[in-house]
Amino acid sequence: MTLTQLRYIVAIADAGLNITMAAERVHATQPGISRQLRQLEDELGFQVFLRRGKSLDSITASGSQVIARARNILAESANIRALAANLRRDGDGELIITTTHTQARFVLPGAVSTVKQRYPKLSVRLEPRGDTELIELLGRGSADMAIVSTAGEPPTADLAIPLFSWDRKILVPRAHALAELGRAPRIDELAAWPLVSYESSLAADSSLRKAFVAAGCELNLAVTARDADLIKVYVRAGLGVGVLAEMALLESDSKDLCVLSAEGLLPTCTTWVVLQADRVQRDYALDLIAALAPRVDRRDLVRVVQGAASPAWSTPPHWRDLSVQHANAA
Repeated sequence: MTLTQLRYIVAIADAGLNITMAAERVHATQPGISRQLRQLEDELGFQVFLRRGKSLDSITASGSQVIARARNILAESANIRALAANLRRDGDGELIITTTHTQARFVLPGAVSTVKQRYPKLSVRLEPRGDTELIELLGRGSADMAIVSTAGEPPTADLAIPLFSWDRKILVPRAHALAELGRAPRIDELAAWPLVSYESSLAADSSLRKAFVAAGCELNLAVTARDADLIKVYVRAGLGVGVLAEMALLESDSKDLCVLSAEGLLPTCTTWVVLQADRVQRDYALDLIAALAPRVDRRDLVRVVQGAASPAWSTPPHWRDLSVQHANAA
């Protein structure tokens, strides 16, 4: 039994039993994975996966137990490698961040640039996903950290560090009736128009949907997208009223669009960086968090991540305050 064989069976499980996809994810060949799988099953004396013809059909009960333990072994192996690299002060490696398009496009570039200057050999891989997928991707070891946003309670995770709070903005063409109000619209006024918003608004528990339900109004989503830039495109095309994160707005957007406040209309959100508590974090990962949350003392961050202290984070700043600080620093 080898680490390679364990990595392969975990990859197969995470790829939905698609060996071709698993091979791509672990940079192997399909025949190579199939051969290693047969050798492992011969050694174990039972099948990890049931077959249907030439395809894998399901995971056996025994195979589920093996895969669960394989995940633990692979995680500890990765922890040893990360610990050794930190002790060697080795800046090489790959940092995999899973997050939404809005965070990747409008929040992360400055922090990633700062870390890349310190670790020029570091490779940063962004894995944009929908809100509901981020924690799952982190949990199965496919990312080193997740950057997520919530309205209300912190994300359900081992370790969540608050970065900043933010509000949503309402976006309409300058000639739109809502632009003529001269104030933030009420929920009932917003409900009179089809909306263009994030894909997460489709969920029954989305904060946008809850706000409409609480006001006794019906939410009419004309277009949803993961990409904030696409939301702007469809607002400009006249498909509806845009509702998006304030970080996603640029100065150039105000040339043809009117930005209205949603503060007090929709709940304030908080963006968090989420880590798995049982993982050894590379130094460059901690430096990225420090760049995203400069108010957090890096020494306190290290103690919490190492399990030597309990989290006691202060109230995160608002995005607009951080934006002013960044502008002044520039």
